[in-house]
Amino acid sequence: MSFNDDVGLDTSQVESGGGGGGAPGGIAVGGGLGGIILLILGLIFGIPMGNGSDPTGGTTTGSSQEQVDGTNGSGSDFSNCKSGADANADVQCRVIGTVNSVNAFWAAELPRYQKQWQQTRTVLYTGSTPSKCGTASNQVGPFYCPLDQKVYIDASFFDILTQQFGADNGALAQEYVVAHEYGHALQDQLGLLGRAQQDPQGANSGAVRIELMADCLGGVWAKHASSTDGPDGKPFLKPLTEADIKSALSAASAVGDDRIQQKTQGQVNPESWTHGSAEARQRWFLQGYKTGDLNKCNTFNVDRVS
Repeated sequence: MSFNDDVGLDTSQVESGGGGGGAPGGIAVGGGLGGIILLILGLIFGIPMGNGSDPTGGTTTGSSQEQVDGTNGSGSDFSNCKSGADANADVQCRVIGTVNSVNAFWAAELPRYQKQWQQTRTVLYTGSTPSKCGTASNQVGPFYCPLDQKVYIDASFFDILTQQFGADNGALAQEYVVAHEYGHALQDQLGLLGRAQQDPQGANSGAVRIELMADCLGGVWAKHASSTDGPDGKPFLKPLTEADIKSALSAASAVGDDRIQQKTQGQVNPESWTHGSAEARQRWFLQGYKTGDLNKCNTFNVDRVS
């Protein structure tokens, strides 16, 4: 899914990780890729239980510093991300452009339902960075942290998604990941996230329903992305192609519980699922994309989701 070359990007919606005294603990929603192979079964785009600890045994304190004037607390510089052309050429700029687009879409969409979108920032880091839900790294992958209401992404995760889990390297596969995490942010703002922890495992559990709802909400964004305008009144993105949709579906399939379990354990156990099957993740993304209606994403209103 390509950006229009001349649309402007707003780097103030993104920051990098940095040190300094935040509170540890909590739940990270949507995180994802364990360095220890068995860890990924509970974490891929899922709901890891945070206690202020790195999954490999380290601990974290501190919170990320906010970006100021195109830079951030750890010295990274996003000033090269000025336009849609930059987003098409550079993966970090693509994340920034997607953040801009998703924030703009939900800010315009929610008033139709008498709701207001709270703009959500993304921490775009390299390596690792502290969050209030524990250490962010590619050992847990992209996630949304409700304690600080931020999304955490290391752009190198997309290489892992392609090389280790078989997603393609298309733009919409990457943009789907961002939109999925912002689906969790919307669930948080609507008071839905707690339902995942009340019923944390199983093919039709609350955890799986929350994850599939986020996939569907990502599809809703994709449906409207080419008509969502940037700050200069120009659409962020060009209309989707069939190749774009196949790219997003490849990412959705790659992180299905059954695919992950088969790859890592050689067998599939639906009773331990926390995210949904590859088929379900694709199906719910398409539900959002085909309908363009967030009301069609109510995964708690059907008997079975997987």
